[in-house]
Amino acid sequence: MTAIESPCILVCSIDMKTGFCFGCGRTRDEISAWLTMTPEARRSVMAALPARFETVERRPRRETRRTRMARERGVL
Repeated sequence: MTAIESPCILVCSIDMKTGFCFGCGRTRDEISAWLTMTPEARRSVMAALPARFETVERRPRRETRRTRMARERGVL
């Protein structure tokens, strides 16, 4: 069995204005269908995530896993 790549960072909260998750940037429908999507469909969603984050008005208050990992690598 192979691992399925996911943008989930365990900050599960949906921005009601955009419909995107504050943590991963996916919609509820994309989150629920993630395991049944084709690899190509998942890559397409993941390619759209950076632009989606630009539309989200607030960021999570707690440090996310992505931020913590970047900080530990010395990127931030």
